[in-house]
Parts: sequence; structure tokens; C-alpha cells
Amino acid sequence: MRAMQVTAYNDPLSLQNVEMPVPASTEVLVRVETCGMNFGDTLMIKGTYQEKPPLPFTVGMELAGTVTALGKDVTTLRVGQRIAAYAGIGGLAEYAALPASICVPIPDNMPAVDAAAFLVAYGTSHVALDYKAALQPGERLLVLGASGGVGLTAVELGKVMGAEVIACARGQDKLEVCRAAGADHMIDSDTDDIREIVKSLGGADVVYDPIGGDQFKAALRACNPEARLLPLGFASGDVPQIPANYLLVKNLTVMGLYWGGYARLKPSVLTDSFRALFDLYSAGKLKPHVSNVLPLEQANDALDLLRTRKATGKVVVQVS
Repeated sequence: MRAMQVTAYNDPLSLQNVEMPVPASTEVLVRVETCGMNFGDTLMIKGTYQEKPPLPFTVGMELAGTVTALGKDVTTLRVGQRIAAYAGIGGLAEYAALPASICVPIPDNMPAVDAAAFLVAYGTSHVALDYKAALQPGERLLVLGASGGVGLTAVELGKVMGAEVIACARGQDKLEVCRAAGADHMIDSDTDDIREIVKSLGGADVVYDPIGGDQFKAALRACNPEARLLPLGFASGDVPQIPANYLLVKNLTVMGLYWGGYARLKPSVLTDSFRALFDLYSAGKLKPHVSNVLPLEQANDALDLLRTRKATGKVVVQVS
């Protein structure tokens, strides 16, 4: 089968012919249709991600496809069933052998492109806003990096949860995408003063931050008392240092979130979240925004769209 593999760190992915995997007793074989690309994939290629698979490996954290074979102990899935999975790696290949426990049946009305764009982005935002921050109706939510893959889902979910949403992104074109997703207020991170605008709107009760750096520092100083801050990543390349005295004075809470870590730490957090999200999708309350769909051979171009921040929402690779 064909697979786009990392053969050396910091090199482009290369298209390889590799052996088709054989599912173990608790695994299923999946014919991969689509693979959602994530910023974490770019870090994995550099060898700087939280997890570092041995070389060579096939990149691609989330995928959607159809079950084609079952391990002898699998009873929860059936051949021909459409599933999505957060696999961590392996999505940019024509087939993947996956633990049955991580495969989530997808609604009949969900296209494969939507399914591959769904788990990581919506899952991250839902666990962050619901499970961690307990966002309440009427609270003011500030979303940094709001036009990106996870940021846009935070805007959308924030509105579904009844919050007043402030979207911060680079440039008016990206801010219009945020407006279409339901944002109430827009901040251009290239030209606007984040701190002053957020304070003029009444301050932030919850801050959702995949960016870090100066934007986090500005958001921290625009928080209301008892606000919750969610650092989810550091796309700026700058990991901010948080002055503890500032947390003390305003009774602030900082909640780190490594969403993928719950797959081992507490899997029910993810599975419960997925069920709630698929219900919202089936009810027509969520709609993934996919800006680009590229073929497997152009997976490097797909990753470049993330590195250069030219994409809005999700980038998906059509594998088969």
C-alpha cells in the first residue's frame, strides 16, 4: 500500500510502498478515506512533538474510513462500518490497523471529509470548554488563533454553549470566517491591542489559547476575576511564563490541556465528548470548516498550509 512517511526528521514526507498491516486480536483493519492534518503533525515531523515514534513512520493523527477486517476478539465493530479515529500516527496511508477501542462509528449523514476534520479540532475545544473550564451561558470567551483548526471550533462551540465570543485572528479575511462561525466580536492580532479591546468589552471569563507568546500575556491582563485560562499549544513558538502573583490577585486559574493524553489518562473523557459532539453534528448545530482538500501525493503541501497559517479551519488529505 502507499503511505506518506517520515524517513528523516525535518525532511519532507516521502511516498513509500509499504506492507499492508495485519490487525492484532483487538484491532481492526481500516481502509482510510480521509486524514485530517494538524499542527502537531508538523511538530512530529521535526521530532519536537510530545511523542516521538521511531523512524520511519507514517504521519497523520486523525482519520476516517471503513472497517475491512476484524481481529478475532473484536465484537464492537463490524466489517463495512464507517469510523473515525484519533490514531496519533498512521493516517496518511491507504490502510491502518487500529485498536477497536479508539474507533468511533460516525453518523450516516457525515461525509468522510467532515469526519476527518472532526475529532481533534472539536474534541480539543469541547474538552477544553466543557470538561476543563465549565464554560457557562453568558460568560465571555476569548479565542486566540480563532481562524485555525481548533480555534474555529472553539468559536462555534462557544456560541452553542451560550457564551459571548471574542475571536482573535490575523487579518480581516480570517476574521470574516470567525464571524461566519458565530463570533460576536473580532480582534485583528496584527494591528489591534488585544488587552485594551477585551477590557473595553468587559473582560474575559475564559481564554482559549493555542498561540502563546505575547497574545497570552495580553489576554492574561484582560481577564476578569476568577477567569480560567486554557493554554493548549504554542504556535507562536514562545512558551509564556506566568507570574504567580497575578494569578493570586485576580483568583485566576490556568488549566493546561494535552487533549491526546486523555487517550491513556482517562479515555472516558474523550469518548463521552465524542458522543456529545456527534449528537450536536447530527442535530445540525456543528459544521466543520474545511478550507483545503488535497490528494495523498500533495500531503507536504497540506502541511505547508498549516505551517504558513494560510489555511482557515481544517486541511484534509483525500487518501482514497
